[in-house]
Amino acid sequence: MSAPLPRLLVAIKPSDAARAAIDAALSGVPWAFESESTSAAWKEVEVLLLGSFAGRGDELKGSDLPALKFVQGLYTGLDGFPFDRFAPPVEVAGNVGGYAPFVAEQALVLALAAARDLNTAREMVQTGRLRPAPDQRTLFGATAAILGYGAIGAEIASRLRPFGARILAVNRAGTPVDVADRTLPGDRFRELLPDADLVFEVRPLTRRTEASLGRAELGMMRETGILVNVGRAATVDPAALYEHLRAHPTFRAAFDVWWDEDFRAGRLGGPFPFATLPNFYATPHCASALPAAQPRALASALVNLARYFRSERPQFIVDRSEYESPATAAP
Repeated sequence: MSAPLPRLLVAIKPSDAARAAIDAALSGVPWAFESESTSAAWKEVEVLLLGSFAGRGDELKGSDLPALKFVQGLYTGLDGFPFDRFAPPVEVAGNVGGYAPFVAEQALVLALAAARDLNTAREMVQTGRLRPAPDQRTLFGATAAILGYGAIGAEIASRLRPFGARILAVNRAGTPVDVADRTLPGDRFRELLPDADLVFEVRPLTRRTEASLGRAELGMMRETGILVNVGRAATVDPAALYEHLRAHPTFRAAFDVWWDEDFRAGRLGGPFPFATLPNFYATPHCASALPAAQPRALASALVNLARYFRSERPQFIVDRSEYESPATAAP
């Protein structure tokens, strides 16, 4: 007797660990790895779990999966997702919270690196200088504005609490956050910038947020402010940031994300030489590139997939209009 056709197609790199996790979370649901199956077996696939494209993943499209209803991303961000290849009524969800602890940890690393001026400290050690000490600041008692207070924002806040930090939060609707002294809706985020010693940028990259931190917004921040970006680089206008860092040497920026990221070639970049600036601190988009992150992210995505296969409404379904331009959006 032949095996049932898969209802779930998994477009992530096959592994024994992933296989065991999927079997445990979705008992009784027939599924297959995309790279280990053929398109002839996909006619009953309702759900696609899409990570970094594997095998034929670069060419996968809705027309290959005539019964497709739902795409679950393995990653949180959906900027760059090929919405044009998965037209409505197919619904798409990001993996909200899947990498949250690891991204929050990186945010704190960057905040501390900038506050304690590790760029100068490293240069001093390399040249054998002991004093004068770097221009150091502290997170203790600081005011932190978290733009995009979701799963990652909550994890950042929990790590700031031991420092006695004051929390200002921005979320989509301005829903009050228990740990925050003040919470505002997304369209009012600018009101928090003048009061913050640190601004954590965690918002997704959408049509609304792209380049929304520009010259005016940077000018609202404190001369000794620190901007930490673990969301998406393109929410910040690169020209405005570069000029602001050059014109305000006491202002600091710390990024784990870049305007130009070519994961296939293993290269990053941007339109300006940020790495040459002494008040710019950076890591190569590696917040989630550690062994502990991938199993947790898969487990998180499987929770949402289990909802679907229990005939429940999946969470975190995206509004396509936030990502698609009017010219490409479906009528």
